[in-house]
Amino acid sequence: MYLAIQPQPDCVTAWLQAVRAVDKKKGHEAHNVIIDIADPTARADLSDPVVAQVDAFLRDKKEKPIETVANTIFPSSLYRRHGAPAFFNRFEKNVINRVRTNSHWSGYYFERMMSMPRTGQEPFNQIWNIVERLRNPDVKALNKFELSVFDPLRDVSNSPYGGQCLSFASLKLSKDGNGKKLGMTALYRNHFYIEKLLGNLIGLGRLLDFIAKEGGVACGSLTIISTHAEIDQPGKCTRDAILNLLKECDRVEMELTSVAT
Repeated sequence: MYLAIQPQPDCVTAWLQAVRAVDKKKGHEAHNVIIDIADPTARADLSDPVVAQVDAFLRDKKEKPIETVANTIFPSSLYRRHGAPAFFNRFEKNVINRVRTNSHWSGYYFERMMSMPRTGQEPFNQIWNIVERLRNPDVKALNKFELSVFDPLRDVSNSPYGGQCLSFASLKLSKDGNGKKLGMTALYRNHFYIEKLLGNLIGLGRLLDFIAKEGGVACGSLTIISTHAEIDQPGKCTRDAILNLLKECDRVEMELTSVAT
C-alpha cells in the first residue's frame, strides 16, 4: 500500500498536504507516503510565516526547533561561514566532539553521510565524493550517487526507540535544455510528521542544493518516501492542539494568497 501526495511547489505546502493526508488515515498513520517537492529551497526558513508558526508550536512543546532539526541533516551556517570543504572539519571539531555520547549515533545524519567508517582507512566522505564526481567530466554516470545513513553494524537493536529514522538517499542527474539538474529521493523508516517532517524537508533541500551547487549543476526536485508516517503528538500535546496548529497554518496561507493576488 502507498499514499501519494500530489506534487507540491515548496516545503510548506508539501508539509501541509502530507500532514492532512496522513491525519485522515486510520490511527493517524500511513505507510509508504510519497512526497514530491519541485523546489525544496523555497519557503524553507523562518522568514516564512508558516515555518515560523510550526517552529513556535514545537518550542512551546519543548521540542527541537525547525532549524535544529534541519541542521542534523545539513549545517548551513557552518557552510556559509567556512565554505567547502573546510566546513566538514569544522563540523567534526566544533559539533560532533561536543555532542557525541556514544560511538553509534550522534543524532546528526550529516555525520553519517560525511564520515563512513572504513577498516584501516580514514572515514569515507560520501557527500564530498559525490561533489567531486559531479565535477569530473570523465564521470558519465547519471544515476550512481548514493548516500547511506543506516548501518546494520551500528543500528540494529531490539529497541523500538531512538537511532536514525532517515535510512538512505539516492541522487539522480537529469538532462534538460539548460544543462543538468540534480534530484534526490530520500527513504525514511519511520517519520514523525509534526515534530520532524518540516525540518527534515528543509534540511534535505539544503543538502541537495549544496551538492548541486558545489558539483556545478542545477538543484532539482526532492522526493521523500516515508515507509511509516504518523501524526505524532510532540510534548504529549492533545489532538486539539494539532488541529489548531493546522487551522492557524491554513489561516496564514490564506493571508499570503490574498496578499499575492
